[in-house]
Amino acid sequence: MVTPSARTNSRLGFIVSIKCNAKLSRRLICRIDPAAGPGEAMQMDPNSGNPETGPRQPGAVAEDQTAAIAFLSDPSTHGGHPVEVVETHGAYVFIAGERAIKMKRAVWFPYMDFSTVEKRRAACEAELRLNRRTAPEIYRAVLPVTLEPGGGLVLGGEGKALDWTVVMRRFDQDTLFDRLAQRDGLDAGLMESLADEIAAFHDQAERKTGVDFRASMQAVVEGNAASLQNGIGKPFRREEIERIGRRCADMLRAAGGALAARARAGFVRRCHGDLHLRNICLAGGRPTLFDCIEFDDRLAVIDVMYDLAFLLMDLEHRGLRRQANVAINRYLARTADYGGLAALRLYLCVRAVIRAHVAAAAAAAQRKAAADRDRKDAASYLELAMRLSEPAEPCLVAVGGLSGSGKTTLAHALAPGIGGAPGAIVIRSDVLRKQLFGVDLFHRLPQEAYTREQSRRVYRRIEALAGAALATGCSVIADGVFRNEGERSAIRRVAEAAGAPFAGVWLEVGAATQEARLAGRLLDASDATVEVGRAQRRGAETVADWPVLDADGGLTPLREAAARWLSEAGIECL
Repeated sequence: MVTPSARTNSRLGFIVSIKCNAKLSRRLICRIDPAAGPGEAMQMDPNSGNPETGPRQPGAVAEDQTAAIAFLSDPSTHGGHPVEVVETHGAYVFIAGERAIKMKRAVWFPYMDFSTVEKRRAACEAELRLNRRTAPEIYRAVLPVTLEPGGGLVLGGEGKALDWTVVMRRFDQDTLFDRLAQRDGLDAGLMESLADEIAAFHDQAERKTGVDFRASMQAVVEGNAASLQNGIGKPFRREEIERIGRRCADMLRAAGGALAARARAGFVRRCHGDLHLRNICLAGGRPTLFDCIEFDDRLAVIDVMYDLAFLLMDLEHRGLRRQANVAINRYLARTADYGGLAALRLYLCVRAVIRAHVAAAAAAAQRKAAADRDRKDAASYLELAMRLSEPAEPCLVAVGGLSGSGKTTLAHALAPGIGGAPGAIVIRSDVLRKQLFGVDLFHRLPQEAYTREQSRRVYRRIEALAGAALATGCSVIADGVFRNEGERSAIRRVAEAAGAPFAGVWLEVGAATQEARLAGRLLDASDATVEVGRAQRRGAETVADWPVLDADGGLTPLREAAARWLSEAGIECL
C-alpha cells in the first residue's frame, strides 16, 4: 500500500514523498528535481578539491553530498519531526524524533579519510561494531542512503548507495557530560561512576600484542608538530609551536622505556580513542561512552592511560581539576595501574596539542562564527599544552589517624590542589589491601587479611608506590592509620629519598564522632567496624612527631587547618 504525501521545497529544489516498505516501517524517498542542472544540488568550493582528483588540503570536500544532506535534513524523512543538524569537522548528525542519524563528511585529514563512499561505509560499520562495546542501547544499525531507479533517495533502500549512515537512538542532549559540566553537574559520585565504567571497559578491551607504542607516540608527536605548522598565524605562533615540539620530544625520550614496557605488559588495547566529555552521556542512569574512534586503529590501539588522559585533559581545560582528580584516583583504585603515571604528563600534553591542531583545522573548514570559536579553542588548547609540559615539583603528604577520623575525606579534599594536573595521587591503605588480595574494592576481607604481617605488607606497598609516583613528578597523599612511629618515619624517608617536600598530619576525633562515622559507612573500601574503632582507641599511641588536627568538626575547617600546616611545611595547596 502506498500513501503519497508530496511537497516542493523551492530552496532545496526537490520533492519529498513518503511510502511504506516491508523492510522498514516507513520508507522515505526524496526525488531530485530533474529541472536542476548538473552540480546545482551542491555548489562545491572550487578551491577545496573535487571528486576526480581528491582533496587538495586537510578538511577539503572530496565528494558531493548535498542530495543526501538535503534528504536527511528534511522533516519528511523523519515522519514530520523537526530536524536538528549538528555539524562537526568529520560528520553531520541529523537529530529528529527518537533517533539520530550520523553521516560522515566526505573529507580528508591526515588522521581521518572519509573521501569515498566505500571508506564511509567501512567507517560506519566499524563505528557500529566498536561503539556497541560500551553503548549497545544507543547504536542500532548501519543504513545506506540509496538512489532508486526512479531518481528518488531512500534510507535503507535497494538502489545504489550514495552514502552511508549510522542510526542511533536519540538521547537527551542535556545528559551529555559537557553540558553537565556547564551546569556544575559533575559531582564526585558521578565522576567515580564514570571512572568505574572506563576501568571496566579497559579491562575487557582487546589486548594488542606486538605494538611498538613508543614508535606510535613518536609518530603522534611528529605528526602534531607538522599539523601545528598549518595553523601558524591562525592562531599559532612559530616560536610556541617549536617550543611545545621540543618539550614533547623531551618527555617522550624520558618516558620511552616505560611506554615500551607497558606495551609488553598488555596495556596497549583497542580503546575508545576520543574520550572527552562530549562523547559521554547518561544512558539508563549510568555514564555511557560513545562515538569512539573507528576510522584509524593507530588512534585507538593505544595505552589505556593515554585513553584516560583525554578525559583528564578535557576536564583540566574546562577548569575542572577536582573532577579530574576524582577520576584518576578512582581509576587507579579500580585498576591498580600506577605504572601508567610514568607517561601521564606526556599523554596529557600530547592530547592537548592534538585538540589544538584539530580545532585549527576545523576552523579552516567552518563558517565564520564557528571558525572564530574553533580558533579560540585551538589557542587555548595550545596554551594548556604549554602549561602541562612544565614539570611541577612533586611532594608527599601523609594523612594518619584512627579509622573513622576522616583521613580519606581530607585526602581527597586536599588532592586537587596539590601538585600539577590532575592533582595529587591518593594512595590509600584500604584500597591497596583489596588490590593485594585481588578482590573488589567493596568486598569484605576476612580477619586473616589484617594480621600484623599483612599490614606491614600493605605499608611497604604504600612506600613503594609513593616513591615510584614521586619519581614520575606526581605528588602523592598517603592515606593510612600510621599508628606507630616506625610507619610514620618510613613514609617520611620516602620523600627524603626522592628529594621531595614532606608533611604528615594526624587527625584526632572523639569516640562518639568516630563510632557514628563507622556505623554509617556504605560502599567503602574500609572494612573497619565500630568494634575495630574501639579496639584502635584502646591501643592508640600518643602522636608527637606529626601535628594533630581536630577532626570532630566539618570538612571545611579541617581542610583549612591542614592547608595552613602544609604551607608552613613548604607545600602549596590551592
